[in-house]
Amino acid sequence: MLRYTLMRLGIFVGCLVVVWGLVYSGLAPRGLGSSNGLWIVTLALVISAPISFVVLRKERDRASVRVSERVDRMKASFEANAGQEDLADDRARAQAQPREQAQGQAS
Repeated sequence: MLRYTLMRLGIFVGCLVVVWGLVYSGLAPRGLGSSNGLWIVTLALVISAPISFVVLRKERDRASVRVSERVDRMKASFEANAGQEDLADDRARAQAQPREQAQGQAS
């Protein structure tokens, strides 16, 4: 997952540098008033998103497989813990019933 994030960040930084160069060379519009920095970042985001979507498809698929495996392991662990709690609760209730019956007979 870290690898995918770093690759996506790299694509964004590359697009940011290219857009910055185009804006300051006059090949791309400068934006409105003092919004030049925001314009450059927004344009870089808009350009880098589809590039990342296409170029990083395999890496994104690998990352999603890792995430889903991790979620499955966590679910299995949770279910195992819940099963242990249920078993401990059943044992405690089974031990408490003879005591309650003995107290009920003594009254």
